[in-house]
Amino acid sequence: MKNGILLLVITLLFTNCQNKKQEAYNRERVNDYKEISLTTDLSLLTDKEKQMIPLLIKAANIMDELFWLQAFGNQEDIYKRPLSSAQKELVKINYGPWDRLNNNKPFIQGYGEKPLGAKFYPADMTREEFEAFEDATKLSLYNLIRRNDDGSLKTIPYNIAYKEKLSDAAETLKEAAALAENAGLKEYLTKRADAFLSNEYYESDLAWMDMKTNRIEVVIGPIETYEDRLYGYKAAFEAYVLVKDMAWSEKLNKYADLLPVMQENLPVPDKYKQEQPGTDSELNAYEAIYYAGDCNAGSKTIAINLPNDEKVQEQKGSRRLQLKNTMKAKFDHILKPISEVLIVPEQLQHVTFDAFFENTMFHEVAHGLGIKNTLTSDKTVREALQDRATILEEGKADILGLYLVTELKKMNEIDVDLMDNYVTFMAGIFRSVRFGASSSHGVANLMRFNYFKEKGAFYMTEDEKFGIHFDKMQQAIAELSEKIITIQGDGDYDAAGKLVDDYGNMNIDLQNALKQVEENGIPVDLVFDQGVEVLEVSNYRGK
Repeated sequence: MKNGILLLVITLLFTNCQNKKQEAYNRERVNDYKEISLTTDLSLLTDKEKQMIPLLIKAANIMDELFWLQAFGNQEDIYKRPLSSAQKELVKINYGPWDRLNNNKPFIQGYGEKPLGAKFYPADMTREEFEAFEDATKLSLYNLIRRNDDGSLKTIPYNIAYKEKLSDAAETLKEAAALAENAGLKEYLTKRADAFLSNEYYESDLAWMDMKTNRIEVVIGPIETYEDRLYGYKAAFEAYVLVKDMAWSEKLNKYADLLPVMQENLPVPDKYKQEQPGTDSELNAYEAIYYAGDCNAGSKTIAINLPNDEKVQEQKGSRRLQLKNTMKAKFDHILKPISEVLIVPEQLQHVTFDAFFENTMFHEVAHGLGIKNTLTSDKTVREALQDRATILEEGKADILGLYLVTELKKMNEIDVDLMDNYVTFMAGIFRSVRFGASSSHGVANLMRFNYFKEKGAFYMTEDEKFGIHFDKMQQAIAELSEKIITIQGDGDYDAAGKLVDDYGNMNIDLQNALKQVEENGIPVDLVFDQGVEVLEVSNYRGK
């Protein structure tokens, strides 16, 4: 009897100790995020533009609810559990019980591994079953895969699966459209609302591309496919509400005119650059005032290149949106402190916000260049590379963006010190690799670090700081750009996998570097204090 009681006491003490350790770890993970307020000067907006903001945020919150359903399911199910304060905060940040910046490891007991297909597919569906499923719409970005009563697979369009919420979102966008004084914005909001009801997004994507002079910007709907780690086929709901910086945007737009020249100068054989970027492409700068859904989960987006529809890109091109305030917050609170820990003192002066902005901007430009349709079949690159598509695409955009900066410097089209761009880029690897192996961006940075190491593009000092070898870096940039675009053009799934396997791993040098970063308490990413109250527009009715 006494032995039994003693064992029970020991068990309880051990469990309590483990729970305390887990809670301390969870609190550390919460502290990995630096909170910033998303605000901007709204004084230049008209009364009606200010009245639009609460409506756009309302529609964004519906996207947030839809992303919860796609990423986890009914969020009420998780909040019914007895959660600690740290767990509640982590659930909010990660949209579920899986730590997105720690390879999706569960931080709440009772949850296993996160399904690769999230909630887009049946949990028990096999790849073989999906491949054998004969349905012309199964690769659609905008439907779910579910089972019939007999266990066979079927597709359910988003506008049917999420009818009530999308109807509410459509009604809210139309309310906002009624206030819009800019004709292009009014047209886009109206057509995007119609798309929520029809599940046809092509026309609204074209309308979004046609907007040129609007100061208020909204990106909303099912857009990116990162959440679908099984195939990369299904689009997740998200929203951004933005205010355009008109002066910065005017400065940036000159680079859009150079897109055909940039495509022509890509470091690949002609057959891989025969596609021409659309002529309506734009580069603009914005202040972000609201994030919701996919873009708000885990690491926060600092730049956007849309639409993703290959047909729209071929016809119109794409728009690149630089989110200045979010970008500046990441530079000040994360990238600059990392640089002070890991970059050799004699090169630290080359870590600048301007270079960070340029590298990020041309990352987005690079998304629109290269090749979208394979040369070996009638498939798009996304369809051919499946779950490896987003890793290769993010890897391409990063390295090709730096290649473009290099080429534009040679053409005297951009006034930069390339050493600034290269050293800032190297520091950026240490920032982005912390997103983990579950993130396409994280894996892409692992690949780049290891490729640069193999090519001797950087060196390490005895005190484990990093410096750039300028000429070797320039050569490695061109070679890796060529390698990735070639794999994309060939639609070579196996070659994509080999590239990820060979280079997408954490080596000891990188582990030691990240340990230094962690010991200095540098945040991994941001979390936002945002909304109508922060913007002080909750009760705005005009003057």
